[in-house]
Amino acid sequence: MQRFHVLLCVILAGLFVGEAQAWRTAAFGLYGFAQFTKSGFLEHAKKFREEDMQIRLDGKNCLVTGANSGIGFATAEGLASRGATVYMLCRNKERGETALSQIRSKTGNMNVHLEICDLSSISEVKSFASKFSSTDKPLHVLVNNAGLLEHKRATTPEGMELNFAVNVAATYTLTELVIPLLEKAAPDARVISVSSGGMYTEPLNKDLQFSESNFDGTKQYARNKRVQVALTEWWAEKYNNKGIDFYSMHPGWADTPGVSKSLPGLSEKLSGNLRSNDEGADTVIWLALQPKNKLNPGAFYFDRAEAPKHLKFAGTAPSHGQIGSIVDSLGSICGI
Repeated sequence: MQRFHVLLCVILAGLFVGEAQAWRTAAFGLYGFAQFTKSGFLEHAKKFREEDMQIRLDGKNCLVTGANSGIGFATAEGLASRGATVYMLCRNKERGETALSQIRSKTGNMNVHLEICDLSSISEVKSFASKFSSTDKPLHVLVNNAGLLEHKRATTPEGMELNFAVNVAATYTLTELVIPLLEKAAPDARVISVSSGGMYTEPLNKDLQFSESNFDGTKQYARNKRVQVALTEWWAEKYNNKGIDFYSMHPGWADTPGVSKSLPGLSEKLSGNLRSNDEGADTVIWLALQPKNKLNPGAFYFDRAEAPKHLKFAGTAPSHGQIGSIVDSLGSICGI
């Protein structure tokens, strides 16, 4: 009888998990189609204040990862057009040089620089951080934008699952290693991590590198993006007395090269109703410009407003209690 009771509990738990996942997916789809599209942006933009984007960044240093295309390019261009000194961190030298030339030409700002680093390699991230830190320049804005969604499981030469390496390990490592430069820019230093609305479909999960046999790249990407949001909360608390603030955001569904490549179905279904790269980058730039007293450290933003981190009845909120042990794992994996 006791065995039957245990078995029944296991079955019911499995059904509950399945139903919870189905609910999260359905709620995300409905919420996304209403909010994340171009039409959603145009509706939200009715409340935008023009003066919020007229703030200048002259004399401030900004580092943007994945800056040669998509939202990263639009972010770098937007910061440069407001007078910032921008460092574009890119993997591909040729594409990076093309993007650099375009941004300098469009903005007339020559204080835009290209840095080369493959974020899938933590040793390269460490080498870049060491070289960049040797300049001893204050870093006012770090934008963790670079992201990857690979559907087939791949492992880096360092033994990490590829999506995790780029989306989580590199973000964690780079941010931690440039903290001294951010402190030099205090009290105005800030870190902005570009997450994804896809994180609404997944709770925080300690299986960081997706050891399950049935690998699912889309699910792993959503998990990675959930980690970024929880990490932002953790950093905001850890460094709350250092003059560094941390924010996460998501850009909605934008027509980026990454979306076209990784989610062709979404790109096709929403053809004509995906956001432009500039619309996707709008909130990143807005977060970089606003006085800190207008923002909430550790918060998640969407279309220039604080957004919920969890959908109603999705059951993902309690999972954030695991972030401490996840950070411990990241420190061990990344050697920080």
